[in-house]
Amino acid sequence: MKYSILSISFALLALVSCKKSEDSGKLSVGFLLKSKGNQYFVTCEKGAQAAAKDLDIDLRVDGPINADPAKQNEIVENWITDGVDVIVASCENKDSLSTALRKAKQAGIKVVTYDADAQADARLYFANQATAQGIGEKLIDSAAELTGAEGEFAIVTGTLTSANLNEWIEVIKARQAEKYPNMKLVGIRPCDDQKDKAQQEATNLLSANPNLKAIIAVCSPGVPGSAEAVKQAGKKGSVKVVGLGLPSENRAYVKEGVTQAVILWSPEDLGYLAVQAGVALAKGELAEKDAKTFTAGKLGELQVEGDSIILGKPIAFDAKNIDDYDF
Repeated sequence: MKYSILSISFALLALVSCKKSEDSGKLSVGFLLKSKGNQYFVTCEKGAQAAAKDLDIDLRVDGPINADPAKQNEIVENWITDGVDVIVASCENKDSLSTALRKAKQAGIKVVTYDADAQADARLYFANQATAQGIGEKLIDSAAELTGAEGEFAIVTGTLTSANLNEWIEVIKARQAEKYPNMKLVGIRPCDDQKDKAQQEATNLLSANPNLKAIIAVCSPGVPGSAEAVKQAGKKGSVKVVGLGLPSENRAYVKEGVTQAVILWSPEDLGYLAVQAGVALAKGELAEKDAKTFTAGKLGELQVEGDSIILGKPIAFDAKNIDDYDF
């Protein structure tokens, strides 16, 4: 059998590429984004890069341009083939990506999730931005305070398959039923993590529900998208906008009085924590189960609840304090 010089060269190049981290002596970490087009994950990546610098590791960052579970699976499969040491993933589809992450674990790769979890047996720890209970309750409590706990409200979400967003929505529903019986949820619309689509969906909700009193956005593009819809409809102040988002993307709307409250944690710290945890597992510095605390570099000591490392409580940003935050 004959081999061309070109085919041998390609084979050698592939081999060298796969062995890059091994030859450099550095741990290799794959950091998976839900969406490259979402500023929230750009900020998570900033934290991951900071952790990579502190830890002197080879960080590979990838993700679909927009929310795409199939593309996430493909990226993880490629990292398994490359033999990375650690995979840190935010899961668009919990069930779908769990299959690929289990395969990674079986190959000896340490798996940590952040932002949006996988099935528990598909990873070792979840770097949890805050508890689902804390997030959901903060959102509906803020909307209730703004509306006098009365009237119709709607939700703009990322995708209907996103496990963490759906969990927050279930908490919102339960809290509303228990504490705010005079409020009524009239619609849930997905924006596919795109601001323009969020604006269109919010516009549709406003048209279909003339008595709407509030929009709660549970994904970061949903907040400015909903705010722009309210502004264009001339309903600033009469329809309240609250949601999970970055201060930098919502500052103008908050100062104008279109958006009343933006609620979030530090996504940069979340990315930093997730990479720190993955590397600690790979080095044997974090037990694979039953840890009670974890010291995450510059973040200091954090609590571990079961298999979740808790970053902290969500923060509310309003016109009084939003200029104090630069992410």
